[in-house]
Amino acid sequence: MSGDEKPQGTPQTPGTGAGGASGPTGASNPGTAGTAFGPQEIARRDVSGSTAGRAREGMFGIQGSGDTSGFGGLRLPGYAPAPAERPYGGWFDEVADEAAAALADDGGADLDTCVHQVTVDRGEMTWYVDREHLVRLARTLRDDPGLRFEFCSGVSGVDYGEGVPQQLHVVIHLLSMTYRRRLRLEIALDLDDARCPSLVEVYPTADWHERETWDMFGVVFEGHPSLTRILMPDDWNGHPQLKSYPLGGIPVEYHDAEIPPPDQRRAYT
Repeated sequence: MSGDEKPQGTPQTPGTGAGGASGPTGASNPGTAGTAFGPQEIARRDVSGSTAGRAREGMFGIQGSGDTSGFGGLRLPGYAPAPAERPYGGWFDEVADEAAAALADDGGADLDTCVHQVTVDRGEMTWYVDREHLVRLARTLRDDPGLRFEFCSGVSGVDYGEGVPQQLHVVIHLLSMTYRRRLRLEIALDLDDARCPSLVEVYPTADWHERETWDMFGVVFEGHPSLTRILMPDDWNGHPQLKSYPLGGIPVEYHDAEIPPPDQRRAYT
């Protein structure tokens, strides 16, 4: 978004703030320059906080094949943006201050209790929210005159896989059409306690988004008016976008030939 589109008196969108990054981090290893094949280590800074990434190997998760591209040798350590500290920069501080004041006015939990971590990364701000305070915080972000995040543009899920604390995340994208600002809320959940309050009463547009997140990731949105599947059949077992979900598949008939499901196809060794 260009600077001339911002409302009068609103500072320019910040770069990163403390602990953030304005672009992809990491650099190639100079010792491997010019090497086409073999393991390639991509260095990233050490980060800590309430979120964590998952280390990855290879390009497409394929192992044991006759890889001639060299992509199978990639090694990408787990990465998550470091917690940001004040000042965040630009309007990010304005939103945090206004939200803190609005929450204090209603006598409930303060902002530091509702939001246990803030990250500023690639020019975007994310609040990691305790689920117990999600609905109250969302209503404050919507109704306060200095915030006016009137629109929930999406609710989705992420499964970071085994070995990551609270590997299942609910991601909520909010938009202020009044101030032309965007804010991301994330709720980290344990896989065996995948429950999150529904935001339908605050943002009716979250209805089908929450149904899809339930369908694909198995997150139970408590208080949803009709939490039913939206993509898979009603009698489907499991949630297909969880990392633990088997690749599986069903045979497909095509031009008098049968294509087996992915987990039964030929393996190249």
